[in-house]
Amino acid sequence: MKTDFACAVRLLFFSIVLLAIPVKGQETVGVFEQPLLITSAGQNAEVQIAAVLAKRAGLNYTLSKQATAADLPNMKTLVLVLGTSLKGLGAAGLDLDKERERVMSLITAAQKNQLPVVCLHLGGESRRGQQTDDLITEILPLAKMLIVVKSGNGDGFFTKICQSKGIPLIEVEKTADAQLPLQKAFK
Repeated sequence: MKTDFACAVRLLFFSIVLLAIPVKGQETVGVFEQPLLITSAGQNAEVQIAAVLAKRAGLNYTLSKQATAADLPNMKTLVLVLGTSLKGLGAAGLDLDKERERVMSLITAAQKNQLPVVCLHLGGESRRGQQTDDLITEILPLAKMLIVVKSGNGDGFFTKICQSKGIPLIEVEKTADAQLPLQKAFK
């Protein structure tokens, strides 16, 4: 009985440790440069959480919920917080098509200026849905790294995209756990 319990504890420990290991062992430490521009892809509330995580991580960042190419000068990395919120879109005076156009234009400008794109999905399962998944399918293949809350990847949606495109994927158990891999990703 004690042996079974000890095995279960060890298994749990190693499972938690492995959650923070990127897919395919790809390098995710000190890869990206600061300052970073954080914006939402879908006008979600999690963009504010991403800013808090960046602040706690001691990163040099600017938060702009509706960032455009005009916000990119002097930035070294673009961070997109993935997740569609109809309430957020409405409050911003946008519809999904306008938001998609804004984000894709921003990514195009970032690529033109050789800024890498890092994606975060912090909303878990509740921030998934057809509209979010459609937007993610378009945006994520253009990213250089993804940090995702495990519950948002229960169906392997993010894993499939990241594996097919060779994008480092870091799964974390809960939103607050995204701080450490975010911090480590930046020089």
